[in-house]
Amino acid sequence: MSKQAAPRRVGDKEALAVNTNIRGSAQKLNLVAALIRGQRVEDAMNILSFSTKAMAVDARKVLASAIANAENNHNLDVDALVVAEASVGKSITMKRFHARGRGKSTRILKPFSRLRIVVREVEEA
Repeated sequence: MSKQAAPRRVGDKEALAVNTNIRGSAQKLNLVAALIRGQRVEDAMNILSFSTKAMAVDARKVLASAIANAENNHNLDVDALVVAEASVGKSITMKRFHARGRGKSTRILKPFSRLRIVVREVEEA
C-alpha cells in the first residue's frame, strides 16, 4: 500500500542535475547558461572552465553532476551528450539592512538562483 513512484521528469535518453542555492542573481547566471545551451558536453565544460564570469564555477559543477548522473544512473554514452536545456530561475532572497545617515536604514537584497541542466544523448550522424 505504498505510494507509486514519481514519473521521470525527463526523457529516456536524458539526465538531469539541479542546484537550488547558487549565490548570485538569476540574470547573471542566465548569461553563463546561455553560453552552453545546445553545446556538446565536452565543449560546454571547456567554455565554463575558461570563462571569466564568477557564476561559471557553479554552473560547471552542475554540468559535471549532470554528466555523472547520465553515466552512472542512466547508462548513457558521455561522448554523445549535448546540453539540451539550461534553465535559470529565482530562489530565496536574503534581506539585510545597511545603516544610513540621520538614523535611517536601507534594505539590501542578496539573491540566490537555481540552475537546472538537462543533458541528452544524441546519435552521431
